Amino acid sequence: MTGAIIGIIVFVVVVLIVASASIRIAQEYERGVVFRLGRYTGVRGPGIFFLIPFIERSVKVDLRVVTLDVPAQEAITRDNVTVKVNAVVYFRVVKPEDSVIKVFDHRYATSQISQTTLRSVLGQSELDELLAHREKINQTLQKIIDEQTDPWGVKVSIVEIKDVELPQTMQRAIAAQAEAERERRAKIVHAEGEHQAAEKLAEAARVMATQPMSLQLRYLQTLTVIATEKTNTIVFPLPVDLFEVIMKNKKQ
Repeated sequence: MTGAIIGIIVFVVVVLIVASASIRIAQEYERGVVFRLGRYTGVRGPGIFFLIPFIERSVKVDLRVVTLDVPAQEAITRDNVTVKVNAVVYFRVVKPEDSVIKVFDHRYATSQISQTTLRSVLGQSELDELLAHREKINQTLQKIIDEQTDPWGVKVSIVEIKDVELPQTMQRAIAAQAEAERERRAKIVHAEGEHQAAEKLAEAARVMATQPMSLQLRYLQTLTVIATEKTNTIVFPLPVDLFEVIMKNKKQ
């Protein structure tokens, strides 16, 4: 009786060992790359799948999007400015078998190729392009990195430059340039205003030259404005025409 119980226990243990070695479960976002005696046989999952115990093994691959921070890289731009730039890369595995068979560690490999590509693209760009046309550089980085990682079954969807660190001297130079640009625009606006005002004054002068009464009305309007000010004495000239009218009245 004791021997039978021991036999049953041994049988159950063997079954559990075999089951643990043969049953695999892959989540919806996972795939199992299966090898039989070292040879690739296929991709299985999601859900439950079975392996031949001690003959087949599987490597799970995560298919979700991975956010990879690219450390700050120091490079010299095409116009000889030293900058430090970091970036972020979004990628995911689209071919699980290639990410296991063709590269040892696809995440580390993607990180390294992203760093080298970032330095290379920075060296081919000018500082103004890096600051003003960042989206164009992002697209160039994404295209180059994606082409490099495609044989590994990795799809790079987005590359974004995060921060651009400039030397202090260059920051001061850019600030001075921006200030000069603002002063230039202010002077242009002021000059345009003066030009428009001069045109209006010239037009008003032409009207007054053809309409003498308008000059008299302007004169009276000026007197009205002066009268509103808090002054003790107001001295203003009288028109010559007014004296002529008074002298004629006296002769009559």
